[in-house]
Amino acid sequence: MATTVNVHEAKTHLSRLLEAVEAGEDVVIARAGKPIARLVPAGVRTEPRTPGAWRGQGWMADDFDETPEELIAAFRGDADS
Repeated sequence: MATTVNVHEAKTHLSRLLEAVEAGEDVVIARAGKPIARLVPAGVRTEPRTPGAWRGQGWMADDFDETPEELIAAFRGDADS
C-alpha cells in the first residue's frame, strides 16, 4: 500500500520518505489531494517490459558506412603517429 503525502510534507520530510522508499514502500505526492508523483525504489519498473516492443522502429541511413579500421585503431591508441 502506498503512503500519500502533500507537497509541503514531502519537502519537510524528504529524508524520512526516502527511507520508506528504500524499505520498499511506495510514496505518492499529492497537490490539493490529486496525486502528481510517485516515489519508488530506483531500478524498479512499475510496468513489465515487453520484449520486441521497439522492433522495426529503428532505421539505418542508406549512406551508412562501417567504421574504417584506421579510425577504430586511432580510438584504441593503436594508430601510427
